[in-house]
Amino acid sequence: MAIPFYFSIYNITFINSLFESTSGFTSTGFSIFENIKHIDQSLILWRSSIQWIGGLYFLFSIIFLIDIYDESLKKSLTNFFTFNSSEIIKQTSKIFILYTFLTIFIFIVLNLLDVRTFNSFNLSMTIISSGGFLPVNDISNIVNSDIQKFVFSLLMLISYFSIFFIYNLVFFKNRNKDFFYEDYHLGFYLIIILSIFFIFFSFNNNFVDIFFSVSSSISNIGISTSSYQTHLSFIFLILVVVGGSFFSTSSGLRFIRIYTLLKFSLNQMLSFSKPRNIFMSKLAFSKINFDFEVINKYFLSILIFIISFFSLTILLSFFNIDFEKSLKLAILTLMNTVNSTSFGLDEFNFNELHVFIKYSFIFFMVIGRIELLTIFLILKKYLFKN
Repeated sequence: MAIPFYFSIYNITFINSLFESTSGFTSTGFSIFENIKHIDQSLILWRSSIQWIGGLYFLFSIIFLIDIYDESLKKSLTNFFTFNSSEIIKQTSKIFILYTFLTIFIFIVLNLLDVRTFNSFNLSMTIISSGGFLPVNDISNIVNSDIQKFVFSLLMLISYFSIFFIYNLVFFKNRNKDFFYEDYHLGFYLIIILSIFFIFFSFNNNFVDIFFSVSSSISNIGISTSSYQTHLSFIFLILVVVGGSFFSTSSGLRFIRIYTLLKFSLNQMLSFSKPRNIFMSKLAFSKINFDFEVINKYFLSILIFIISFFSLTILLSFFNIDFEKSLKLAILTLMNTVNSTSFGLDEFNFNELHVFIKYSFIFFMVIGRIELLTIFLILKKYLFKN
């Protein structure tokens, strides 16, 4: 994927080519290009295509690894998948068709919003993959009216909810409630977040811009329409860390993990303080009970994030990057979210970074996408069976 960048007419070095392609494939969106207007359209299409391929690959990996990661999540997918290794082609075909259909749907909607066809095509691959590459320098050059911003915000939520949610909602007659349990939680979480922003932060009738930034943050896309929201960058970073659905192309720690750990911890504390009472160890909107093995995996994934976060922050600080920027960049890298005005990092120059820092970004972008926990579980399952 780095080859077209390396052999282009722009004299891009190998490390910069590798950085750009890794950023696209992991749907992060960090770019060494300072002015997109100067790039050939074919290369812009290649950048967007890398995101699309990376998002599809990520969905494939979830299906292949879900049986060793979370048994309860696996059970909720049995309406859609058989998890039979002999039907790998059939299962991946379902994902490919659904992923392609949603991409085409986003492309059509953007065209109906009078967005140029070339931009619509690139943005459809960006949105469905939760990527950050844009065909222009500023999304405001494409999306400027309130109706365009509002619809674009709704489209970004497609990569926030489970990719199977729409399919099961529309096509399945016998709907399994457990199939929707994560999306129920995400829906309530979204309503609460938007209510808080509407009441406390919607000044000067700018709620459409706020909605845009919230949708972009929780879906881990990260793009922003304006610069006045920098005072809310810390809140947007929290939304980025939480992330969206486990079955979406978004990154983040995943809301359901955080919610499960909080509820489990609260039940544990209450059981010790009130031992005679009975506390339900069950997730709301489902029949799924807490599994200690799953709880341990959730806790370990958050622990790995904390260790990776502090490691990358300290590393960036050693190379004379401002501590605040180092902290923000560490979060965005591990959450595979593009730097933008929402986080006060839209003018950060990746092209001038030290080679070692670029390799570090590449390493942590991959870690943020696949998680070290996944590697540990694979080793445990296949190399340390006995």
